[in-house]
Amino acid sequence: MILAKHLIFLGAPGAGKGTQAQRLAQYLGLPHVSTGDMLRASVQSGSDIGRRAAAVMDSGALVNDEIIIGIVAERLTLEDAAAGVIFDGFPRTVHQANALDKLLQDAGGDISAVLHIALDDEEIVERLSGRRVCSGCGSIYHERYHPSLVSAVCDQCGGSLVQREDDQPDVIRKRLAVYQAETAPLIAFYHDRPAYHLIDGHGEADDVFARIVEAVREKD
Repeated sequence: MILAKHLIFLGAPGAGKGTQAQRLAQYLGLPHVSTGDMLRASVQSGSDIGRRAAAVMDSGALVNDEIIIGIVAERLTLEDAAAGVIFDGFPRTVHQANALDKLLQDAGGDISAVLHIALDDEEIVERLSGRRVCSGCGSIYHERYHPSLVSAVCDQCGGSLVQREDDQPDVIRKRLAVYQAETAPLIAFYHDRPAYHLIDGHGEADDVFARIVEAVREKD
């Protein structure tokens, strides 16, 4: 029996893991699944675990580990997950990581790669704080990497470009502090496994992706 191969992306907000995870999913022909996507799909399916998740979210509370793990277990039974999936944003805790190990062992799969995209905090602050969003059509720009032709004016619709509250430098630093506190134990959990790869997140997106592909090929 051929084992399903599952890949996990780790990285701070702004490190680029979502973009790179989607790109690798296309490259490998595996589904890209995020916690948010799994929650929405489960709720829409009307399954028992989906109804439980909907009730919790409707109450304004955070979905607990038990429900998240149940949704992941449900996701892994779908036909498109037979060869494996690329997880983006899961697991978030050591408890979730242990539960995932057991799920995969029971299902006849393994974690073939844990791809930890590392980027200096100040680089992340620069990336996120430079982001601007059109108040009219929602187009996204960056003051350094993708500026509009006219400062603070959207190229597409002429709307004004604004900085979101979440992209304020002080807010970003607080988010990073929370991430480091919550994720450090998870990184330690995977660090000594052969599947773990530390990926340098600096430079152009194509360069980072090339490092990821090299790491995945080394594992194969």
